[in-house]
Amino acid sequence: MINSDIAAVAIAAADAAAVIIKRYFSDLAQSNTTEKTCSGQTQGLVTAADVEAERAIIDTIRSALPTHQFLAEENVDGVDQAALISAEHLWVIDPLDGTNNFAHGIPHFAISIAYYVHGIAQYGLIRNVITGDNYQCAKGQGAFENETAVSTSSAADFNQCMIGVGFYYDRGEMMQATLKAIDSLFARDIHGIRRFGTAALDLVQVGTGRFGGYFEYTLSPWDFAAGQLFVEEAGGIVTTCSGDPLPLAKSSVLASNVHLHGEMLKIVSNYQPKN
Repeated sequence: MINSDIAAVAIAAADAAAVIIKRYFSDLAQSNTTEKTCSGQTQGLVTAADVEAERAIIDTIRSALPTHQFLAEENVDGVDQAALISAEHLWVIDPLDGTNNFAHGIPHFAISIAYYVHGIAQYGLIRNVITGDNYQCAKGQGAFENETAVSTSSAADFNQCMIGVGFYYDRGEMMQATLKAIDSLFARDIHGIRRFGTAALDLVQVGTGRFGGYFEYTLSPWDFAAGQLFVEEAGGIVTTCSGDPLPLAKSSVLASNVHLHGEMLKIVSNYQPKN
């Protein structure tokens, strides 16, 4: 199990956020759900729970580590993300991954917290808020479901596994590309497709071996920062859908075990939108 000062701070931050999220989930009428838009296009939902949980996470970490910096989903306006990436100490935070699930009363969402040093992920924590399960990882120390070490699936063929997928808010070319990739995966006799609506927990499913792979054509860094390290520490591979190293920036994401990555890459890269 991972024991460190960083892990202790992250757990305390997740504890504080979980209290807030559960309180709002018990009475969704208080959540004040609004839409985030860009150029008139919906970019997702934001609730009071998102904003307050993020503040609790940052305040908890800052009280223990006052010189550290933050890249967080609900606090990116005016932030020079490119400059933050190389910060000596950076926390990448999604206070409520799966806001659409939350806002519709679906009990499947997570807190995602990652810690980077000079652009390299060192630690990750994903908390399933409803079940209370913690998924932790640390560079060179492995990945854990609560206190149990986990690893990616040993499946060597698509006909031995489930595949996870996510959809971005674009309802045009990107949606069609995702559906075409799914169709090609079904042609390879996968057991099924699952779309659960929270990238952090989808990546956990890869790391714990429940999914053979997962892909999404657009994700933000706070969606995958902790999950990427979790999959890698569990023995898996994470790249863009073009096969490039995953940047700490908005990107496509492909995660799988070592046996399936090459074949999944052929499929998802074939349909990836150019823009």
